[in-house]
Amino acid sequence: MSNFFAGTHKRPTWRKQGVHEGFRQVGVKPHQVERLSRKWGAVLVPKCGWVRFRLSRPVPEGVKSYRVTCDRVGRWHVAFAHVPSPVPGPGDGTVVGVDRGVAVSAALSTGDLLKVPGLTPGEARRLELLARRLGRARRGSGRRARLRAALARLKARESDRRKNWVEQTSTMLARGFEVIGVEDLRIGGMTRSAKGTIERPGRNVAAKAGLNRGILAAGWGMLVERLEHKAPGRVHKIDPAYTSQRCSACGTTDREARESQARFRCRSCGHAGNADVNAARNIAHETRLGLVATTAGPAAAARGRSGSPGRTNREPQPVLLS
Repeated sequence: MSNFFAGTHKRPTWRKQGVHEGFRQVGVKPHQVERLSRKWGAVLVPKCGWVRFRLSRPVPEGVKSYRVTCDRVGRWHVAFAHVPSPVPGPGDGTVVGVDRGVAVSAALSTGDLLKVPGLTPGEARRLELLARRLGRARRGSGRRARLRAALARLKARESDRRKNWVEQTSTMLARGFEVIGVEDLRIGGMTRSAKGTIERPGRNVAAKAGLNRGILAAGWGMLVERLEHKAPGRVHKIDPAYTSQRCSACGTTDREARESQARFRCRSCGHAGNADVNAARNIAHETRLGLVATTAGPAAAARGRSGSPGRTNREPQPVLLS
Protein backbone atom coordinates (compact mmCIF):
# COMPACT_ATOMS: atom_id res chain seq x y z
CA MET A 1 0.00 0.00 0.00
CA SER A 2 2.91 2.37 0.64
CA ASN A 3 3.98 2.07 -3.01
CA PHE A 4 0.39 2.77 -4.12
CA PHE A 5 0.10 5.92 -2.02
CA ALA A 6 3.55 7.01 -3.19
CA GLY A 7 2.26 6.91 -6.77
CA THR A 8 4.81 4.40 -8.08
CA HIS A 9 2.52 1.33 -8.27
CA LYS A 10 -1.11 0.53 -8.98
CA ARG A 11 -3.66 -0.35 -6.33
CA PRO A 12 -3.06 -3.83 -4.84
CA THR A 13 -5.58 -6.50 -5.86
CA TRP A 14 -6.67 -9.77 -4.34
CA ARG A 15 -5.03 -12.88 -5.70
CA LYS A 16 -7.27 -14.69 -8.18
CA GLN A 17 -7.17 -18.33 -9.19
CA GLY A 18 -5.85 -18.79 -12.70
CA VAL A 19 -4.48 -15.24 -12.88
CA HIS A 20 -2.03 -14.73 -10.02
CA GLU A 21 -0.58 -18.22 -9.94
CA GLY A 22 3.11 -18.16 -9.08
CA PHE A 23 5.79 -17.27 -6.58
CA ARG A 24 9.09 -15.39 -6.40
CA GLN A 25 12.41 -16.75 -5.14
CA VAL A 26 15.17 -14.41 -3.98
CA GLY A 27 18.73 -15.01 -2.89
CA VAL A 28 19.55 -17.31 -5.80
CA LYS A 29 23.11 -18.68 -5.78
CA PRO A 30 25.13 -19.20 -8.98
CA HIS A 31 25.21 -22.97 -8.53
CA GLN A 32 21.40 -23.13 -8.34
CA VAL A 33 21.02 -22.38 -12.08
CA GLU A 34 22.59 -24.73 -14.63
CA ARG A 35 22.63 -25.00 -18.39
CA LEU A 36 22.05 -28.57 -19.53
CA SER A 37 22.22 -28.12 -23.29
CA ARG A 38 21.71 -25.54 -25.99
CA LYS A 39 17.94 -25.51 -25.48
CA TRP A 40 17.46 -26.68 -21.90
CA GLY A 41 18.43 -25.49 -18.44
CA ALA A 42 17.61 -26.38 -14.84
CA VAL A 43 16.91 -24.33 -11.73
CA LEU A 44 16.81 -25.44 -8.10
CA VAL A 45 13.33 -24.68 -6.71
CA PRO A 46 12.93 -24.97 -2.91
CA LYS A 47 10.85 -27.99 -1.83
CA CYS A 48 10.64 -29.15 -5.47
CA GLY A 49 14.25 -29.89 -6.37
CA TRP A 50 15.77 -29.39 -9.79
CA VAL A 51 13.25 -28.31 -12.43
CA ARG A 52 14.08 -28.28 -16.15
CA PHE A 53 13.00 -25.35 -18.34
CA ARG A 54 13.28 -24.40 -21.99
CA LEU A 55 15.88 -21.70 -22.70
CA SER A 56 14.26 -18.96 -24.77
CA ARG A 57 17.44 -16.90 -24.27
CA PRO A 58 20.69 -17.38 -22.32
CA VAL A 59 20.41 -16.89 -18.57
CA PRO A 60 22.53 -13.83 -17.65
CA GLU A 61 25.34 -14.11 -15.15
CA GLY A 62 24.81 -12.99 -11.58
CA VAL A 63 21.01 -13.28 -11.36
CA LYS A 64 19.73 -12.89 -7.80
CA SER A 65 16.06 -13.81 -8.13
CA TYR A 66 13.49 -15.41 -10.38
CA ARG A 67 9.72 -15.75 -10.57
CA VAL A 68 7.74 -18.86 -11.47
CA THR A 69 4.27 -18.21 -12.89
CA CYS A 70 1.43 -20.22 -14.41
CA ASP A 71 -0.77 -18.67 -17.09
CA ARG A 72 -4.44 -19.36 -17.78
CA VAL A 73 -3.57 -22.10 -20.25
CA GLY A 74 -1.65 -24.02 -17.56
CA ARG A 75 1.84 -23.31 -18.89
CA TRP A 76 4.54 -22.71 -16.31
CA HIS A 77 7.19 -20.05 -16.93
CA VAL A 78 10.34 -18.99 -15.10
CA ALA A 79 11.64 -15.43 -15.50
CA PHE A 80 15.02 -14.32 -14.11
CA ALA A 81 15.29 -10.74 -12.89
CA HIS A 82 17.79 -8.93 -15.07
CA VAL A 83 17.94 -5.52 -16.76
CA PRO A 84 19.15 -6.08 -20.34
CA SER A 85 21.45 -3.66 -22.11
CA PRO A 86 19.87 -1.16 -24.55
CA VAL A 87 19.86 -1.98 -28.23
CA PRO A 88 22.52 0.20 -29.91
CA GLY A 89 21.35 2.49 -32.69
CA PRO A 90 23.05 3.06 -36.04
CA GLY A 91 24.54 6.38 -34.90
CA ASP A 92 23.73 8.17 -38.17
CA GLY A 93 20.99 10.46 -36.85
CA THR A 94 18.16 8.85 -38.82
CA VAL A 95 14.61 9.68 -37.68
CA VAL A 96 11.54 7.50 -38.24
CA GLY A 97 7.92 8.26 -37.52
CA VAL A 98 5.56 5.50 -36.38
CA ASP A 99 1.80 5.88 -36.83
CA ARG A 100 -0.24 3.31 -34.93
CA GLY A 101 -3.63 2.21 -36.21
CA VAL A 102 -6.17 -0.59 -36.21
CA ALA A 103 -6.18 -1.71 -39.85
CA VAL A 104 -2.41 -1.17 -40.02
CA SER A 105 -0.78 -1.77 -36.63
CA ALA A 106 2.29 0.37 -37.37
CA ALA A 107 2.99 2.50 -40.44
CA LEU A 108 6.53 3.86 -40.81
CA SER A 109 7.58 7.09 -42.46
CA THR A 110 9.76 4.97 -44.76
CA GLY A 111 6.58 3.57 -46.36
CA ASP A 112 6.56 0.18 -44.59
CA LEU A 113 3.21 -1.11 -43.32
CA LEU A 114 3.39 -3.55 -40.40
CA LYS A 115 0.49 -5.56 -39.00
CA VAL A 116 0.18 -7.76 -35.95
CA PRO A 117 -0.35 -11.41 -36.98
CA GLY A 118 -3.60 -12.57 -35.43
CA LEU A 119 -5.54 -15.79 -35.62
CA THR A 120 -5.99 -17.53 -38.95
CA PRO A 121 -9.53 -17.67 -40.44
CA GLY A 122 -9.87 -21.25 -39.28
CA GLU A 123 -8.78 -20.39 -35.75
CA ALA A 124 -11.14 -17.41 -35.69
CA ARG A 125 -14.09 -19.62 -36.70
CA ARG A 126 -13.16 -22.14 -34.02
CA LEU A 127 -12.93 -19.33 -31.45
CA GLU A 128 -16.44 -18.16 -32.35
CA LEU A 129 -17.78 -21.73 -32.19
CA LEU A 130 -16.21 -22.35 -28.78
CA ALA A 131 -17.65 -19.07 -27.47
CA ARG A 132 -21.15 -20.16 -28.53
CA ARG A 133 -20.74 -23.55 -26.90
CA LEU A 134 -19.46 -21.89 -23.73
CA GLY A 135 -22.58 -19.75 -23.57
CA ARG A 136 -24.76 -22.88 -23.56
CA ALA A 137 -22.66 -24.85 -21.07
CA ARG A 138 -23.91 -25.18 -17.51
CA ARG A 139 -21.87 -23.34 -14.90
CA GLY A 140 -19.70 -25.60 -12.79
CA SER A 141 -19.82 -28.49 -15.25
CA GLY A 142 -16.81 -30.32 -16.62
CA ARG A 143 -17.83 -29.44 -20.18
CA ARG A 144 -17.68 -25.75 -19.35
CA ALA A 145 -14.20 -26.18 -17.85
CA ARG A 146 -12.96 -27.94 -20.99
CA LEU A 147 -14.43 -25.22 -23.23
CA ARG A 148 -12.80 -22.49 -21.14
CA ALA A 149 -9.45 -24.25 -21.43
CA ALA A 150 -9.81 -24.54 -25.22
CA LEU A 151 -10.72 -20.86 -25.49
CA ALA A 152 -7.75 -19.93 -23.31
CA ARG A 153 -5.39 -21.86 -25.58
CA LEU A 154 -6.57 -19.94 -28.65
CA LYS A 155 -6.39 -16.61 -26.83
CA ALA A 156 -2.89 -17.43 -25.60
CA ARG A 157 -1.83 -18.26 -29.16
CA GLU A 158 -3.04 -14.86 -30.32
CA SER A 159 -1.33 -13.11 -27.42
CA ASP A 160 1.95 -14.94 -28.03
CA ARG A 161 1.96 -13.89 -31.68
CA ARG A 162 1.31 -10.27 -30.71
CA LYS A 163 4.12 -10.27 -28.15
CA ASN A 164 6.52 -11.85 -30.61
CA TRP A 165 5.63 -9.22 -33.23
CA VAL A 166 6.17 -6.43 -30.71
CA GLU A 167 9.58 -7.77 -29.72
CA GLN A 168 10.76 -8.17 -33.31
CA THR A 169 9.37 -4.80 -34.44
CA SER A 170 10.78 -2.87 -31.47
CA THR A 171 14.21 -4.45 -31.94
CA MET A 172 14.15 -3.63 -35.65
CA LEU A 173 13.25 0.02 -35.00
CA ALA A 174 15.76 0.44 -32.17
CA ARG A 175 18.54 -1.09 -34.25
CA GLY A 176 17.74 0.63 -37.55
CA PHE A 177 16.98 4.22 -36.49
CA GLU A 178 18.61 6.67 -34.11
CA VAL A 179 15.44 8.58 -33.13
CA ILE A 180 11.90 7.14 -33.08
CA GLY A 181 8.88 9.42 -33.09
CA VAL A 182 5.48 8.22 -31.87
CA GLU A 183 2.19 9.89 -31.02
CA ASP A 184 1.49 10.60 -27.36
CA LEU A 185 -1.78 8.67 -27.15
CA ARG A 186 -3.88 8.13 -24.02
CA ILE A 187 -4.79 4.53 -24.74
CA GLY A 188 -6.64 4.07 -21.46
CA GLY A 189 -9.08 6.83 -22.31
CA MET A 190 -9.39 5.74 -25.93
CA THR A 191 -10.40 2.20 -24.92
CA ARG A 192 -12.78 3.18 -22.12
CA SER A 193 -16.24 1.60 -22.37
CA ALA A 194 -19.05 3.70 -23.83
CA LYS A 195 -21.95 1.89 -22.16
CA GLY A 196 -22.51 4.75 -19.68
CA THR A 197 -24.92 4.42 -16.77
CA ILE A 198 -28.58 3.56 -16.28
CA GLU A 199 -29.50 7.24 -16.08
CA ARG A 200 -27.31 8.23 -19.03
CA PRO A 201 -26.78 5.20 -21.29
CA GLY A 202 -24.16 5.41 -24.00
CA ARG A 203 -24.60 5.23 -27.77
CA ASN A 204 -23.06 2.86 -30.32
CA VAL A 205 -21.79 0.70 -27.47
CA ALA A 206 -21.21 -2.40 -29.63
CA ALA A 207 -19.28 -0.46 -32.27
CA LYS A 208 -17.13 1.22 -29.61
CA ALA A 209 -16.46 -2.16 -27.98
CA GLY A 210 -15.25 -3.52 -31.32
CA LEU A 211 -12.97 -0.52 -31.78
CA ASN A 212 -11.58 -1.02 -28.27
CA ARG A 213 -10.78 -4.66 -29.04
CA GLY A 214 -9.06 -3.63 -32.27
CA ILE A 215 -6.90 -1.05 -30.49
CA LEU A 216 -5.88 -3.49 -27.77
CA ALA A 217 -5.19 -6.26 -30.30
CA ALA A 218 -2.83 -3.94 -32.23
CA GLY A 219 -0.49 -3.71 -29.22
CA TRP A 220 -0.13 0.10 -29.24
CA GLY A 221 1.01 0.49 -25.65
CA MET A 222 3.19 -2.62 -25.63
CA LEU A 223 5.12 -1.45 -28.71
CA VAL A 224 6.00 1.95 -27.23
CA GLU A 225 6.82 0.41 -23.85
CA ARG A 226 9.30 -2.02 -25.38
CA LEU A 227 10.79 0.76 -27.53
CA GLU A 228 11.44 2.81 -24.39
CA HIS A 229 13.10 -0.21 -22.80
CA LYS A 230 15.33 -1.01 -25.78
CA ALA A 231 16.04 2.57 -26.91
CA PRO A 232 15.97 4.72 -23.75
CA GLY A 233 16.13 8.43 -24.47
CA ARG A 234 15.63 7.92 -28.21
CA VAL A 235 11.83 7.68 -28.25
CA HIS A 236 10.10 11.05 -28.67
CA LYS A 237 6.35 11.46 -28.10
CA ILE A 238 4.63 14.24 -30.03
CA ASP A 239 1.19 15.82 -30.02
CA PRO A 240 -1.11 13.67 -32.19
CA ALA A 241 -3.33 16.60 -33.22
CA TYR A 242 -3.83 16.92 -37.01
CA THR A 243 -1.14 14.38 -37.93
CA SER A 244 -3.69 12.42 -40.00
CA GLN A 245 -5.19 15.54 -41.63
CA ARG A 246 -2.03 17.40 -42.60
CA CYS A 247 -0.30 16.90 -45.93
CA SER A 248 3.28 15.74 -45.50
CA ALA A 249 4.28 17.42 -48.79
CA CYS A 250 2.97 20.99 -48.42
CA GLY A 251 1.84 21.17 -44.77
CA THR A 252 -1.82 21.98 -45.50
CA THR A 253 -4.28 20.82 -42.84
CA ASP A 254 -7.59 19.71 -44.32
CA ARG A 255 -10.02 17.28 -42.74
CA GLU A 256 -11.45 16.38 -46.16
CA ALA A 257 -8.06 15.29 -47.50
CA ARG A 258 -8.38 11.82 -46.00
CA GLU A 259 -10.75 10.23 -48.48
CA SER A 260 -10.86 6.83 -46.75
CA GLN A 261 -9.11 4.81 -44.09
CA ALA A 262 -6.13 4.13 -46.36
CA ARG A 263 -6.30 6.93 -48.94
CA PHE A 264 -4.99 10.48 -48.52
CA ARG A 265 -5.20 13.13 -51.24
CA CYS A 266 -4.29 16.78 -50.64
CA ARG A 267 -6.66 19.22 -52.34
CA SER A 268 -4.00 21.94 -52.31
CA CYS A 269 -0.90 20.38 -53.89
CA GLY A 270 -2.39 17.16 -55.24
CA HIS A 271 -0.17 14.86 -53.20
CA ALA A 272 -1.74 11.42 -52.84
CA GLY A 273 -0.69 8.28 -51.05
CA ASN A 274 -1.36 6.00 -48.11
CA ALA A 275 -3.00 7.88 -45.25
CA ASP A 276 -1.08 6.05 -42.52
CA VAL A 277 2.28 6.64 -44.21
CA ASN A 278 1.40 10.31 -44.62
CA ALA A 279 0.66 10.54 -40.88
CA ALA A 280 3.91 8.75 -40.06
CA ARG A 281 5.87 11.28 -42.14
CA ASN A 282 4.17 14.11 -40.26
CA ILE A 283 5.21 12.45 -37.00
CA ALA A 284 8.79 12.19 -38.23
CA HIS A 285 8.71 15.88 -39.25
CA GLU A 286 7.41 16.93 -35.82
CA THR A 287 10.11 14.83 -34.19
CA ARG A 288 12.85 16.57 -36.21
CA LEU A 289 11.42 19.97 -35.24
CA GLY A 290 11.46 18.93 -31.60
CA LEU A 291 15.10 17.86 -31.88
CA VAL A 292 16.02 21.20 -33.50
CA ALA A 293 14.15 23.09 -30.78
CA THR A 294 15.94 21.13 -28.08
CA THR A 295 19.34 21.76 -29.65
CA ALA A 296 18.96 25.40 -30.72
CA GLY A 297 16.68 26.65 -27.96
CA PRO A 298 13.08 27.93 -27.90
CA ALA A 299 13.80 30.97 -30.10
CA ALA A 300 14.71 28.84 -33.11
CA ALA A 301 11.60 26.72 -32.69
CA ALA A 302 9.27 29.74 -32.71
CA ARG A 303 10.99 31.68 -35.49
CA GLY A 304 8.78 32.15 -38.52
CA ARG A 305 5.83 30.13 -37.18
CA SER A 306 2.53 31.00 -35.60
CA GLY A 307 0.41 28.74 -33.44
CA SER A 308 1.70 25.28 -32.62
CA PRO A 309 5.33 24.49 -33.60
CA GLY A 310 5.78 22.77 -36.93
CA ARG A 311 2.16 23.20 -38.00
CA THR A 312 0.96 25.22 -41.02
CA ASN A 313 -2.76 25.86 -41.30
CA ARG A 314 -4.20 27.49 -44.39
CA GLU A 315 -7.19 27.04 -46.64
CA PRO A 316 -6.85 24.47 -49.44
CA GLN A 317 -5.92 26.06 -52.76
CA PRO A 318 -7.09 24.75 -56.12
CA VAL A 319 -4.45 23.22 -58.35
CA LEU A 320 -4.37 22.06 -61.95
CA LEU A 321 -3.74 18.34 -62.30
CA SER A 322 -2.32 17.11 -65.59
